Amino acid sequence: MPEDESRVPPHEVDLGIVDSLAQLSFAVQAELAKVAAAHGLSVIQLRVLGVLRDREPGMQELARHLGLDKSSMTGLIDRAERRGLVRRAPSPRDRRGVQVSLTGEGHELARLMTADADRRIRALTTGLTDTQRSQLSLLASELVAGLTAI
Repeated sequence: MPEDESRVPPHEVDLGIVDSLAQLSFAVQAELAKVAAAHGLSVIQLRVLGVLRDREPGMQELARHLGLDKSSMTGLIDRAERRGLVRRAPSPRDRRGVQVSLTGEGHELARLMTADADRRIRALTTGLTDTQRSQLSLLASELVAGLTAI
């Protein structure tokens, strides 16, 4: 007699690559939205601070990285600047360009949000063994590396 699929434990059901990655993406985005909301930010503002943690890109480079147009990027940076989280400075590479960086307050908020996001996203993997978590990390890293090569 075939096994009743409704009785198969959830961890043994293969959703397929598309559904499983899409649902994982939704779960990660939901956790990031909670982190952002806890600090009065949108997810895209959280992403801006995340990008600026370790670099000082120009506005155009930042817009490209986030997949935004120039006017959307300008509005985001205006709001972050009013909150004292970022500052703009003339680009040392291009007289017409503007470079964006985090302020001390922006660095502190980015640090807090990174720790919160780290805790929340790691919690999504509590049902995995250390080996499975390591494999997932390597596979996800490989996928991300492949995306940047496109």
